[in-house]
Amino acid sequence: MGNQEAKTLILLVEDEADFREIFSIKLKQAGFEVVTAENGADALEKLKTVKPSCVVMDFQMPILNGVETFQKIKENPELTNLKVVFMTNHGEPLLEMSDVDKKFAEEIGAANFFRKTDELSISIDKIRQACGG
Repeated sequence: MGNQEAKTLILLVEDEADFREIFSIKLKQAGFEVVTAENGADALEKLKTVKPSCVVMDFQMPILNGVETFQKIKENPELTNLKVVFMTNHGEPLLEMSDVDKKFAEEIGAANFFRKTDELSISIDKIRQACGG
């Protein structure tokens, strides 16, 4: 097939500019193609023109949070099958909170879930599992 194999396109939705930029670079280094959005409203706008394999989205964002954005994605018949992976800031001190997040992510139908504090390789693996690539 050569080097022209299509890369998996991810829409990265993250309101913290530094994290968005760094994580976008890491995803590209891992072999993904990346389009970024600053918040849920921005993401929904981008989804009108961009057709990613997967959305990697922060739970907590201004304007539309991850859950509200996820619900809007699922309400759109064209996007029903779009996989969504959530990331959250809830770190180690709040393990019980992260269990709640994980359970919630599973209940609403997210494809996967990771914490921003996870090892990068773990985060990338979880994205690969959900999105392919």
